[in-house]
Amino acid sequence: MSPHATAVVCAGCGAAASPDDPFPFRCPNAGTGDGDHVMTVRLDPAGVRFPAGDVSNPFLRYRELFASYDMARAHGLSDCDYADIVERLDAAIARVDGHGFTVTPFGRSAALSDHFGFAPGGGVWVKDETSNVSGSHKARHLMGLLIHLEVVERLGLATRRDGGGPRLAIASCGNAALAAAVAARAGGRPLEVFIPTTADPKVVARLEHLGARLTACPREDGVPGDPTYHRLHQAIRDGALPFTCQGPDNGLTIEGGKTLGYEMVSDLVRTGTRLDRLFIQVGGGALASACIQGLQDAVRLGVSIPMPRIHAVQTQGGSPLKRAYDRIVQRIGSNALPAAVDEGLRYAATHRSEFMWPWDTEPKSIAHGILDDETYDWLAVVRAMCATGGFPIVVSEETLIEANTLARRTTALDVDHTGSSGLAGLLHLHRTGGLQAHETVAVLFTGIRR
Repeated sequence: MSPHATAVVCAGCGAAASPDDPFPFRCPNAGTGDGDHVMTVRLDPAGVRFPAGDVSNPFLRYRELFASYDMARAHGLSDCDYADIVERLDAAIARVDGHGFTVTPFGRSAALSDHFGFAPGGGVWVKDETSNVSGSHKARHLMGLLIHLEVVERLGLATRRDGGGPRLAIASCGNAALAAAVAARAGGRPLEVFIPTTADPKVVARLEHLGARLTACPREDGVPGDPTYHRLHQAIRDGALPFTCQGPDNGLTIEGGKTLGYEMVSDLVRTGTRLDRLFIQVGGGALASACIQGLQDAVRLGVSIPMPRIHAVQTQGGSPLKRAYDRIVQRIGSNALPAAVDEGLRYAATHRSEFMWPWDTEPKSIAHGILDDETYDWLAVVRAMCATGGFPIVVSEETLIEANTLARRTTALDVDHTGSSGLAGLLHLHRTGGLQAHETVAVLFTGIRR
């Protein structure tokens, strides 16, 4: 590797973090003007290659693609030193949650492929995250942040005080909070969780068992947006570190999630499979952004795979991403030339409030895990849909229920309604005649029923 194979840069305004900044979480220009600011890790193809091999822990297999690894090596830590940090934290995760991180299954489901009438050369591929740490993909995001905190403290770029250092904070109603609590407990760090008043009692009990400090946040009449997110911002202003799954508040949270995309790439290359479409359920957008960037990283590093069409799936109960996408398409108009699309996206990046704002009413759906009032990581997802010829899909409650029943019946995976929402998008597109029998498509089953 070269001394700096990664850079942390704002995708909105281009502001670059110093290579020695221990917390390059939020763009320094965030909160000024009307721009969209998300710090993003950019890889230098001259300094790093896409990893091969079959190491079972994704945070070891893909470590050379992490900003924390780049920082560690540039400041004198060896590859073994970094691997030791990951292995120690993973062992601590296993003590808390029963097991650590391993590459999760990704392959063709014969039953689902037959159900949709795909030809033998095509079909439905399923990425199964239900057996991941804390029962969902969310732990990937928080493990990446936990590794980063350990690295900067090991390098002396940040100080860990008695009691585990500065408190961590997250706003969540379920899987993200559980993942954060597992990671914080494993790292011996204090965590504050802002939860809605409607949080599942089983989730609340597990969070309390893990030692998280909980604050219930009721909605206030006349105050738009998620009240837990408002309280998170207040905690950050008061000195807490964002241990979140929202890219605008901590861009490095996307990095841990990219391991999901990297794993998909490795399996596609290993099997010689071309992926035509990827259906991703979208709430706050971190999952979709991470998967998209993981695929884009691989292409940028020379892996010979085409980008699939990206379909972001939301519910009729709340679809702020679809609203933003429609507004951008309206601005571009009938001129679909790349220059017109680029201009429309640049305008959106500097006029966020015209495209993304909290949903006008309280979002409600059986897929409660994707009911974020706004899609925080919206622009990366819209860009990818525009670039790949994909588009958003909004599904009904009936389709969400049907998709979940189909998922559990055909795969024997105990996925929840949020986790199977991508399959609901596939169901919807299949019924509208938008698929070809020869295509290979993928869905993500991202959370277990609780």
